[in-house]
Amino acid sequence: MNAGNFLNSTSLLEETFFENAVIFITEYNEKGAMGFVVNKEFPRKLNELEEFKNIKPFSLYEGGPVDQEHLYFVHRRPDLITGGTPVTDNILLGGDFKAAVYYINNGTLTEKDIKIFIGYCGWDYEELDEEVAEGSWQVRETGTVF
Repeated sequence: MNAGNFLNSTSLLEETFFENAVIFITEYNEKGAMGFVVNKEFPRKLNELEEFKNIKPFSLYEGGPVDQEHLYFVHRRPDLITGGTPVTDNILLGGDFKAAVYYINNGTLTEKDIKIFIGYCGWDYEELDEEVAEGSWQVRETGTVF
């Protein structure tokens, strides 16, 4: 498995947070793995959060059950958002969130450029490999984030 892979949950995860989840893996190394559920929209928009009440509506996604007090994002616009960490050739994790919000609000960034998550999915070293081996996840080399 590598950063940039996708995971599809299997029937073993029915009736859990991960039921029918597609996860984009953004980190996979000796510390563990990190990723985001890319197919579950959060019931509120970014502008419905107090801190962002003065910007235009923009979709949020339920990134995962860990640290749901913070926002995370992936994007494919390093020309506009500096400081991101490359995940694949054309997708980066994080960066200058103030710039991202500015470009979302003025319409330069769309949901085809950036996806914002509440929370993330995290696994300790080899924990995700064990879940794949037991059949909880199917690994895919490709998929769609945006």
